[in-house]
Amino acid sequence: MNAIEVSHISKSYGNVKALNDVSFTVGKGEVFGLIGPDGAGKTTLFRILCTLLLPDQGTATVDGFDVVKQMEEVRRHVGYMPGRFSLYQDLTVQENLEFFATLFGTTVEAGYDSIKAIYGQIERFGNRKAGDLSGGMKQKLALSCALVHSPSVLMLDEPTTGVDPVSRKELWEMLGMLKERGITIVASTPYLDEVRRCERVAFLSEGQIKGIDTPEAILDRFADIFNPPAIEHDKTAQAAPENVIEVSHLVKAFGSFHAVDDISFTVRKGEIFGFLGANGAGKTTAMHMLTGLNQPTSGTGTVAGFDIRTQHEQIKKHIGYMSQKFSLYEDLTVAENIRLFAGIYGMGDDEIARKTDQLLERLQFTEHKNDLVESLPLGWKQKLAFSVSIFHEPAIVFLDEPTGGVDPATRRQFWELIYDAAARGITVFVTTHYMDEAEYCDRISIMVDGKISAMGTPEELKMRYNQPDMDHVFTFLAREAKRGD
Repeated sequence: MNAIEVSHISKSYGNVKALNDVSFTVGKGEVFGLIGPDGAGKTTLFRILCTLLLPDQGTATVDGFDVVKQMEEVRRHVGYMPGRFSLYQDLTVQENLEFFATLFGTTVEAGYDSIKAIYGQIERFGNRKAGDLSGGMKQKLALSCALVHSPSVLMLDEPTTGVDPVSRKELWEMLGMLKERGITIVASTPYLDEVRRCERVAFLSEGQIKGIDTPEAILDRFADIFNPPAIEHDKTAQAAPENVIEVSHLVKAFGSFHAVDDISFTVRKGEIFGFLGANGAGKTTAMHMLTGLNQPTSGTGTVAGFDIRTQHEQIKKHIGYMSQKFSLYEDLTVAENIRLFAGIYGMGDDEIARKTDQLLERLQFTEHKNDLVESLPLGWKQKLAFSVSIFHEPAIVFLDEPTGGVDPATRRQFWELIYDAAARGITVFVTTHYMDEAEYCDRISIMVDGKISAMGTPEELKMRYNQPDMDHVFTFLAREAKRGD
């Protein structure tokens, strides 16, 4: 008997066909992957299977129960971990778990055996607020909350987006344990190493199933999307000799805890500098000091020639910033967003009009300039957000996990924009959890426990630690972390 049967499911939002005649089955105890670009319909499909949305047409069953006619039974059998963590940030670890247990009419004690292997790793942090957890710990808590009622089917919608490589590996080790217990797992992911951990995958694009097969067969068949050609980039030609970032013995302490613990480094003009580290290593805290959002406890630093202690307002005028949580206004059009941010940067009307036309043409967005940003696919939003962040030609652009959750082909296009910016002399300071992107950087630093544990070119680091690629280098160093998450 199949754990999941989907037959001719369709779902539309106005004129947008999110799912179009989708059919597939998942066997009991199978690890099944749903893969495809942003906007393909994966989240809509998850929500229908979890009874959070009604299909327009077609039928679906989970463990033999109809998702429309037998919603309550389906909910008792399904655990769901949405892409954006469902945790309550202002509740503690223990309070979150108790709340989800109550939702399912059970208790933590009754469901403890089904979560102890996972929850046991964070149980000592029971009184810590969920909002204060690292990405890896949030992941373990969210998974515990999804499993506390002992479901037979687990639905995971991009559970590892924004999570460092070591924590991602740990999650998939946990999923392996759950499979051994006979739990059926359906997961979506943009990471190819995770796709390969599935037994079968369905490739979903524009609301339709384009193929179902083994991971290798699908990745090979759709190689143009999942394995685009490498980007050619001369890593020696871009950077100029002068430094645009200089940091000396920088410390940021919260009480006795040193989030950033005595770091020193420099970044050159036009350099693509990768700033890596596991969740909780101190990257974001360091970036907040460099961008003027936070003051250091001790140490010195300059960004674009301005002191990070005393001239943070000047720094903000000379940098661009883009995070994974987009700064664009979803209810404004493409052109309105460009005009708004250009005005904030102090640009004149004539310059804004001229550069807007150039930008829209370069991005091939000319026909979409009057589209609302909320209607754009994720990859388009990212390219637009990046372009807006450097519209005023800043000395440095800070990119905080800019490509999270995006398919490889779109990520490649994004990196072509980064190379173009670096070629124009803009320094790119980037954090990422994609280790193939680390290979694209001119130089890399890797933070562990608030300190810079290693720094050099990708080739230097691979040679120094005798590792085949940056993923292995990162894992080797990150596993040396001593302090708790």
